[in-house]
Amino acid sequence: MTQHVTDTVAHEAPASASPRREWWRDAVIYQVYPRSFADSDGDGIGDLPGIRARLPYLKELGVDAVWLSPFYASPQADGGYDVADYRAVDPMFGTLTDAYDLVRDAHALGLRVIVDLVPNHCSDQHEWFKQALREGPGSPLRDRFHFRPGRGADGELPPNDWESIFGGPAWTRVTEPDGTPGEWYLHLFAPEQPDFDWDHPAVHDEFRSILRFWLDLGVDGFRVDVAHGLVKAPGLPDVGHDEQVKLLGTRPVPYFDQDGVHDIYRGWRRILDEYGGERVAVAEAWTPTVERSALYLRPDELHQAFNFDYLGTGWDPAGLREVIDRSLRAVNAVHAPATWVLSNHDVVRHATRLAAGDPARGLRRARAATLLMLGLPGSAYIYQGEELGLPEVVDLPDEVRQDPAFFRTTGQDGTRDGCRVPIPWSGQAPPFGFGPVEGGPSWLPQPADWKDLTVEAQEGDETSTLEFYRRALAIRREHPALGAGRRITWLDVPEGVLAFRRDSERGSFVCTVNFAAEPVTVATPGRLLLAAADVRPGADETVLPGECAVWWAV
Repeated sequence: MTQHVTDTVAHEAPASASPRREWWRDAVIYQVYPRSFADSDGDGIGDLPGIRARLPYLKELGVDAVWLSPFYASPQADGGYDVADYRAVDPMFGTLTDAYDLVRDAHALGLRVIVDLVPNHCSDQHEWFKQALREGPGSPLRDRFHFRPGRGADGELPPNDWESIFGGPAWTRVTEPDGTPGEWYLHLFAPEQPDFDWDHPAVHDEFRSILRFWLDLGVDGFRVDVAHGLVKAPGLPDVGHDEQVKLLGTRPVPYFDQDGVHDIYRGWRRILDEYGGERVAVAEAWTPTVERSALYLRPDELHQAFNFDYLGTGWDPAGLREVIDRSLRAVNAVHAPATWVLSNHDVVRHATRLAAGDPARGLRRARAATLLMLGLPGSAYIYQGEELGLPEVVDLPDEVRQDPAFFRTTGQDGTRDGCRVPIPWSGQAPPFGFGPVEGGPSWLPQPADWKDLTVEAQEGDETSTLEFYRRALAIRREHPALGAGRRITWLDVPEGVLAFRRDSERGSFVCTVNFAAEPVTVATPGRLLLAAADVRPGADETVLPGECAVWWAV
C-alpha cells in the first residue's frame, strides 16, 4: 500500500524564511486536524487538498508553521493515530502527491510544515502485526511487539496489571491460527493500537527510514506522539496500584518516561541535523514535571516539548506565575525554547474550559489568555478554530461520537470529539463552507449558532476574535522584545493581576493581565499596543476591565 512520489525535489526553505538560525525558538505553530479543517470533495471529511487551498488563510493569520495531525493510511480506530502504513496517505485525505503539493505550496507562502509521527504504537492492520498473528507463537515478527504469555493456570489473566489510557486492561489476548486462546499483546491505548517493542533493532531501523522518507519529501519536522512512551521498564513490572493512569500524572509508571527514550531521540537528532533547512522534532511528552520534560530538549535531543503543565493550569494568576517561572527555569537549563499552548485536539477548547457554563466569560478569558501566552518568551501553538473563538461542542449526540475513550467504561472521559468538530468558514448554515456542497455533510455536526463565528462573518470586524489574533500575531512578529527569549521580569501590581516586562536593545514590552471579574486600576507603563477588550489608557494610570489583558510598548 506504500505510495511514492516520483517528482520530489531537495528541500527548499519557505520563501519568506529569515536567514536567522533556529526558527523554532519563537515560531507560532498552527495545528491542523485534517479531518476537520477543510473538505475539498464534499464527502464530509477534511483532506489535504482542502488544507492546501486554505494555506493563504494561515499565511494571512500570521503563523510561521503548520502542524498536521496524522493523515497516514489508517483504519481510523483512533482518529488516525493507529497507523497501518507510515509511508502512505489514507485515501480519505488524498494521495502522497497531495502531501508533496501541500508542502511545496506552504513553502512558497513562507510556511513550514510539521507532520505527526506515531512511534509508540501502530494499527493492528499494520503488515508487521498481521503477519505476527498469522505466523503464531514463535514468529520473529512478534518480537517487534510486546507479546507475552498470560498469567494463571491457563494463561487466562493479563501478563501484568497495566491499564490502557482509554480504560480497561492494556492487554488483549489473541486467538492463535489453530483457534486456541493464545498470547497477549500490549496496547497502552486502544486494542487496535499494539505497542512496538523498542528493544528490537528492526523497530529502530524502520523509524529511521520513515524519518528520512518524509524529510526527503520536504517536511520541516515532526511532532512525536507519546514521545515518553516508547521504552518500557525491563521485565514489564506491575504498576502496583489500581488508580486509573492518566496521560498527565505525577506518579511514575513503568511504561512512561523511561530514561531509555533519550538514546532514541539522540539518534533521530543526528538524522535531522543531516538535512538542510533546520528540520525539527517536537515531543508530546507527558511527564510528572516540567523538569523531566526538559530532559527531552538537551542540545543533542529534540528541539521542543509541549508544555502540558501550562495547558493544565486554570484561570489562576498564582498558579500561572508559578508554572511560567518553573517552565523558563527548566528549559533555560538545557538551552531550549519554552513552548506555550492553550488548546489542542485532545482537550476541551479553552474558550469553554476557562469558564465552563458561561460562554461570554469563557471567550473573554480566552482572549486575555491568548495575549498572555503570545507575550511569553519562546514558541506558541494555536489549535485550529481558536482564532475564531470557537467553544467546545458539549452536546454531541451519542450516535455521532467517535472518540474510542467514549466507548470504554473506566478510561478518560471521552470528550475529544467536542474539540474536533469541523471549523466554520462561511455561510449561514452547516457545514458553513467546510465542504464545497451547500448543506452537505460534515463528519461531526456543527452547531447552528456558529454562523456568527465563521471566518467570513469575522473578517473585517475589528472587534472579532479573528482580527484580534491577526493583530496580535503581527505585533508579535514586529516588536523587538517579543518572540524568542529566556526571561521575564515580574512587576508589582495589585492582587489578582499579573504583569511582566521583557527588554531588548531596541525596545521593551509589558503584558498586564487582570484575572479578577472587576475592573482594576494599574500604572500605565507605556503606549498601548493591543488589548483583549476595550481599554482607554490614561497618562499615568489605566482602568483595566475585568478578565482582560493588555500589551504595552515601553
